[in-house]
Formats: sequence, structure tokens, C-alpha cells
Amino acid sequence: MALHPSISGRLSLIEDLPSWRETLADPTVQLRLREYRTWQAAPALPSVGISDESIPGPHGPIAVRVYRPPSAPQRPRPGLVWVHGGGWVFGDLDMHEADWTAREVCARGDAVVVSVDYRLAVDGVTYPVPHDDVVAAVRWVRDNAAVLGTDPTRITVGGASAGANLATGAVLRLRDDDNWLPAAQALAYSLMHSVLPPLSPPLAEAFAQLPRMVRILPGDVAEMTGNYLGGTPDPHGYALPAGAVLDGLCPTLVLDAEYDDLRAGSEAFAAALVKSGVPVRQVTVPGVLHGFLNLPASLEPVDHALAVLAETVAAARAGDLDVDQGEGE
Repeated sequence: MALHPSISGRLSLIEDLPSWRETLADPTVQLRLREYRTWQAAPALPSVGISDESIPGPHGPIAVRVYRPPSAPQRPRPGLVWVHGGGWVFGDLDMHEADWTAREVCARGDAVVVSVDYRLAVDGVTYPVPHDDVVAAVRWVRDNAAVLGTDPTRITVGGASAGANLATGAVLRLRDDDNWLPAAQALAYSLMHSVLPPLSPPLAEAFAQLPRMVRILPGDVAEMTGNYLGGTPDPHGYALPAGAVLDGLCPTLVLDAEYDDLRAGSEAFAAALVKSGVPVRQVTVPGVLHGFLNLPASLEPVDHALAVLAETVAAARAGDLDVDQGEGE
């Protein structure tokens, strides 16, 4: 389908701008960027309990934000460890992809959500530091399930974009080091490759009409992954899970944006999971671009994606996930 009209109507604000990484360093265009990125959550964000915590990690304390439903629990709740994106170089607990998503899943799934403020790959920080932070956060949630009010057999680990990469890398590491897996993974518009598989000709033709600012081209991926790795070897595929052994991973939800250069890589990763015997539910969210979880739930495709995400978290139990290949509307 075509781009959602609420999205296509904004593209004139950024049609002549270069890539995000170049533009973020240019103060003269910040007002246009702010207008492009400003959305009103309608009618209001869900009301949930929020507490900011500091947890121990191998590189120092890690900030996390815990979201709890306002109602009294009848039993231990499902849990979600959520990791925001941002190409490993920007993003925080307040960005919409972190805060709005956590609030929505908390309320819709009656779940405890823990959002992770991992160290970014800036100022000399590289892999494995962000990866280690996320591993430590998942362990903390797992080991403190009773305090958090979660069921340790119903923990989902998920994230968006670079956060989906970090979530998967953490799950791989915990499988190998701790002989433990969460009940499920939930991966939105993920980046798992240093070199993306090519788009199909019809997708390549459709995407060519989009502004440069919303594209993620091969050079962008090489720059992002190179900066994240910083020359550090990745023999286990924890940094770039497309190169990992995927056998034995937990059931996985894959959410893709219809208009996203990373879609081919995400679809290839989903296929590799299936080939390795991992149950996968793959959903292509129509009419949206990469980063759609930064948009409000008042947009129907975003509302649908949040519903699927919350449903996955609420239903997850070790070994369970309905398989629904190629779902889309």
C-alpha cells in the first residue's frame, strides 16, 4: 500500500536534507527536524507507574526505567526488557521509541516493562560495551523477577533497530553463557547485518522515490556497524547476529516496516531463524517507514503493531509463540 498520509504529508519538511547522521550535526535545520519528529499522542499516553533505577553492570551502573500497570496484580505479570534504537549513537529512555512503546505495552499487555539506557557507541565506546549493558540488564530482570512482580518464565527480550540487534545479541550470549533463554524475542525493524541483502527490484524502485533522510543505504549501514564494532572481532555473532549460530533460540516476533531499507535484512534474518528451527511470527506493518514506533498509536498501522507486540509479551511462555509467516495488512 502507499505510505500512510500522515507520514507522506510530512516528507516535504525533509526532502532536501542529507542523511540523519549528517543532519544531526547541522544546527540550521534543527527546527525543521523538530517539526518533522513532533507528534501528539492522542488522546493521551497510557497512565502507568514509572520508576527510574540504577543497576550494576560490568562497565559501571546502568540506568533503567521500570513501567508497571496501575492495577494490583492478581499474579506475577509477564515482563519485557526493551531496548531502543538509534544506530548505537543516539537515543535514550525519553525518546518515543523507548517511552511511548514501553507505556503502551505495559498497559495493553498488563506487563512490567524495563527499558534499558545502554551506553552509546560514542566518545570511544564500542562493542562489547553496549552489548554487555543489555546482557546485564536482562540478567537483572531475570534474577529480580520476584521484586519486579514478573513471572521468570514469561520474560520477553526485545528492541527496535539497533536495539533489536542488541536484544538478539544478549539472548545469544545468555543462551551460550547461562544456558538460559527468555520466553520470546520481539524485534522491530532490526539491523543484523554489516552488509544488507539487496532489496527486490520492486522495493528498490518504490524506495528510490523517498527522501534521502528516510533511507538507510549500504554506506550508512557500513558506517554504523563499523563505528559500533570499532575494530573489535565478533566471533560469536553477538554484535551482528546474522553471522551467529541461531539454533535453539526462543520463539521470535519480527516486525518490519513496509518502506524500510532494512526490511530485506530483517526478512533474511527471519528466514535464517526458521531454517534453524526457531518459531517465528513475521509481521510487515503497512504504510510506514523505519522507526515507526516513534509515532503515536493514533496511526492505525502503529496501533496494530503495538497490539501485536503487547499480545506477544502477554502470551509468551517458555516455548510458546504462534507462527504466522508473512502477516501483513
